[in-house]
Amino acid sequence: MIPVSILVLTWNEEQDLPGCLESVKGSDDIHVFDSFSTDRTVERARKAGATVTQRRFDGYASQRNAALRGLTFRHEWLLILDADERVPEPLAEEIAAFVGAAAPEVVAGRIRRRDFFMGSWLKHAQISPFIIRLVRPRRVRYEREINEVMMVDGDVQELREPFDHQPFSKGLRHWIEKHNRYSTMEAEVTTRDRPAHSVSRALFAPDFNERRYHQKGLFCKLPGRPFIKLIYMLLWRRAFLDGYPGVTYAVLQTIYEYFIVLKTHELRRASRAGVVEPQARPQAVLPVAAGLSRHVPQPRDTPL
Repeated sequence: MIPVSILVLTWNEEQDLPGCLESVKGSDDIHVFDSFSTDRTVERARKAGATVTQRRFDGYASQRNAALRGLTFRHEWLLILDADERVPEPLAEEIAAFVGAAAPEVVAGRIRRRDFFMGSWLKHAQISPFIIRLVRPRRVRYEREINEVMMVDGDVQELREPFDHQPFSKGLRHWIEKHNRYSTMEAEVTTRDRPAHSVSRALFAPDFNERRYHQKGLFCKLPGRPFIKLIYMLLWRRAFLDGYPGVTYAVLQTIYEYFIVLKTHELRRASRAGVVEPQARPQAVLPVAAGLSRHVPQPRDTPL
């Protein structure tokens, strides 16, 4: 048994959802938070014994916050997954031990995610493989519309065992179409919101997630960043050691970065010319948990 609740957010995930739910069938409290799928996602979720709740999608952060605040979870701890992710048995066993021994000040667990492409684990090409997914739900919340940021009120500890991710399970065409949408949203956020980022915090912040938050923000301000990202992935992270899948993935990520740059420039030119003003997508007004006074930003990986 996995003594935690499970949350899976979905939209048209009839292909991947059954495998995800099968990997966490040891939990007695599985929730699927669906954005009114038009395929058989809801049917398959209910067939697997999951509790299904539906809500109109109005943003990634607001959708996740609505699930965190609006659902009633049976357990103190919550494991958050996407439909194309799987929990191997060694991780399930470690989670059971982790939540049983966690001190009150520990509110989240950071887990390594293994991305797969062309049947190979992208051990080197994956940019930021450590993600907070195991949480006390009332002590965290998400911010930022795309590549949402998790805000954590308390301590974070790392787990040893990884979980698996198949970002290309629906094919390369689906990945490209999705990242075309993501790059548009990233450009809108970049044009509209310009938060301050600190070089000192990017280098010396004691928490990994805070360093990553400032590093990503500073990186987005660099000139020629698609080229920098390609060199970083191929040479610094040694994506070439993952063979053809690693090199291909590095090129795809570079193209995605270039799309963001081009669309951001286009929006800013249009804004200066008075043609269009970047508009925020509608966000739900959600209650914020009391006592979130000490925040540790946790940037989510580039969406895959």
